Amino acid sequence: MYMNVSRRRIGMDINKGSNTNDGDGEQTLTNRQGHPITDNQSMRTVGNRGPTVLENYDFLEKITHFDREKTPERVVHARGAGAHGYFEAYGTVGNEPVSTYTRAKLFQEKGKKTPVFVRFSTVIHGIHSPETLRDPRGFAVKFYTEDGNWDLVGNNLKVFFIRDAMKFPDLVHAFKPDPVTNIQDVERIFDFISNTPEAMHMITFLFSPWGIPANYRQMQGSGVNTYKWVNQEGKAVFVKYHWEPLTQGIKNLTQKQAEEIQGKNFNHATQDLYEAIERGEYPEWEMCVQIMSDDDHPELDFDPLDPTKLWPEDQFPFLPVGKMVLNKNPENYFAEVEQAAFGTGVLVDGLDFSDDKLLQGRTFSYSDTQRYRVGANYLQLPVNAPKTHVATNQEGGQMLYKVDRTEPHINYEPSTIGGLHEAKQHGKDHEPYVAGNIVRQKIDRTNDFKQPGERYRMMEDWERDELIANLTNAMLSCDPRIQEKMIHFFTQCDMDYGNRIKKGVEEGKSKSDGIGGPMGATNPGQAVRQAENEGHPADPY
Repeated sequence: MYMNVSRRRIGMDINKGSNTNDGDGEQTLTNRQGHPITDNQSMRTVGNRGPTVLENYDFLEKITHFDREKTPERVVHARGAGAHGYFEAYGTVGNEPVSTYTRAKLFQEKGKKTPVFVRFSTVIHGIHSPETLRDPRGFAVKFYTEDGNWDLVGNNLKVFFIRDAMKFPDLVHAFKPDPVTNIQDVERIFDFISNTPEAMHMITFLFSPWGIPANYRQMQGSGVNTYKWVNQEGKAVFVKYHWEPLTQGIKNLTQKQAEEIQGKNFNHATQDLYEAIERGEYPEWEMCVQIMSDDDHPELDFDPLDPTKLWPEDQFPFLPVGKMVLNKNPENYFAEVEQAAFGTGVLVDGLDFSDDKLLQGRTFSYSDTQRYRVGANYLQLPVNAPKTHVATNQEGGQMLYKVDRTEPHINYEPSTIGGLHEAKQHGKDHEPYVAGNIVRQKIDRTNDFKQPGERYRMMEDWERDELIANLTNAMLSCDPRIQEKMIHFFTQCDMDYGNRIKKGVEEGKSKSDGIGGPMGATNPGQAVRQAENEGHPADPY
């Protein structure tokens, strides 16, 4: 019942409280030119049976806008939900003043609140795909700080499949539906993974219950990549960001549970987030960081810039820096959630990039895709615009809404006669030293199998059982050469891990029809035949 009430309330917000339903007023239907629409039921025609005439402005505006009312779908993270809220700083990192490590203003004062918009998402499938699929979940946060926007773009899982951005298109293509059949195929996925051993850590998470969060509220988040914090003196440290649920806990689903839920509601996570906020049960996350000195760390058996690795918590503990609360639903899904645009390169003073090769590739790609998908002036849309002073010399572009400067004649810098000028620098620049040959090489310390093996051994018995069952189901439809490679990888992670997968594949061969399908699906080939065999016959009508 309250769903209807909430919809009426949102409508009132959009129309600024107007309740005029007839005559002149804010509730009167118009076209985009502001002309009142007196007949929204019929086109202009010759007689009541037609044909239509070209002088049909109201219809032409309405139908041509309808033809264009969707922007290009995101290549990844198309399916999403979002909410508004705030971030409240603790003023400390662990037991130290946060200013020791960063001069970013949003962290400095205890109790300081910064508005945020968060978009959660699934990754691979389209905008109306089920939210129960085995898939990483996006966890992107836009902070509207006093120094401009900061986008922390991450996932629910704390590691990634690859460490070099050169492989990102290949990874996504392998996980996307086959370009011929338009069906996701686990054989294509494992064909790529069996030639990419660095993905074993992520695969171990993805095929365990962690691969299907129960909903968006009850999952962790992570920046995944390594960033830097910079203090007033220009000194930097490495940081990793983590979001830990505060009040709502963490919950994941087994494959069987997910399939049962999908059969009843494939929008369950979006609905869960919306309804919880409407009830006043605002989800909260604590932001924690791990801090590491800015150097190579030869004592570690992995490279600290490698996004396929976790930093050990016993050496680099989680240090709380603030909490985030989501307390307001969007008033319009398209205007806010669909047009929300994030980029890993959107940082404020006191935050910086590391040399993480995946991060550096994402930093170009993410903002580039927003300019393609939403438009050159996407940052003028309310959901993307900073809540602070904006002044640029940028000109034109599709859908320019306003000019970002007070002097309209001077759109260049420097100038003697007016125009914009550079800002003052309030802290020392971070100036990392870089030297070396320009090469195309992999990092030295790959160590692809240690952490996935550790993760396997840390799992509870039921989690390991679920992991083995999910991987075995997926492997049965793969080419024997792919099976052999993957079993070899699993065995290098952990002997028991590999042996159980090998045994499961050997025992399953006699029961499997070898027909593949989407990742995580149980007997997808059987489902195809079941629909044919169990369908009820009907006569033509």
